[in-house]
Amino acid sequence: MASDKPVTLAAVTGAHGVAGEVRLKLLGESVDALSQHRSFNDGVLTLVKVRSDKKGGAIARFAEIADRGAAEKLRGEVLTVPRGELPALKEGEFYHADLIGLPVVTDQGEAVGTVIAVENFGATDIIEIERQPPPEKGTKTFMVPLTEEAVPGWDDERLIIATDFIS
Repeated sequence: MASDKPVTLAAVTGAHGVAGEVRLKLLGESVDALSQHRSFNDGVLTLVKVRSDKKGGAIARFAEIADRGAAEKLRGEVLTVPRGELPALKEGEFYHADLIGLPVVTDQGEAVGTVIAVENFGATDIIEIERQPPPEKGTKTFMVPLTEEAVPGWDDERLIIATDFIS
């Protein structure tokens, strides 16, 4: 894995109060996971404090943001850290960011496309694959459940899907 690849942990959804705090949508596991990091976006933002908003998000203060106006300008900004700064994973665990961008091949070795997203709508993770080359007609992307039956394996170089799951 490329240890310098940026991984997005949260996104700023707006200002909170008048003192420069911002509301965050958490894209990682929790406020605790976010609070393990002090610097975001290659050192552009320095976390001073963060707390839960009790609604699944967070409220944060950054050293560089002094007032509500500056906080409002951050709306839409994502907070990233280098992949190498994330905690080590146990056997069988992975970060979604590790799959995005991987070339996809079938279990027969046929090139299919590239992983462009990993979603979870409740039951299991779903991988969105962009077809390459894109078809002239029809869908340019398709989704595959991240199960052993559909995705027999992956590594740093590629993700393998069962031929039966190509739609």
